[in-house]
Amino acid sequence: MILIQVTKSGSESPTGLIRRFSKRVQESGVIRRAKSLRYNQRTLSEYKRKMAALKRLENRQRIEKLKKLGKLKDAPRKRF
Repeated sequence: MILIQVTKSGSESPTGLIRRFSKRVQESGVIRRAKSLRYNQRTLSEYKRKMAALKRLENRQRIEKLKKLGKLKDAPRKRF
């Protein structure tokens, strides 16, 4: 955690103090790092990745079986 402190010096105006504080915050990179981490997702564990892969395989097999039985029609492919 980064702690940024700015103390008022002599006859400095409040806007000058805020300007100096914002400059220090910007230089420290706190906001840039927070924005970069905003949508960052953790990597899944090996177990969860394997379970997701197994589930995809099972769904694919189920769909193929339904197609062979004629209970599911092939969806038209989208053209871009």
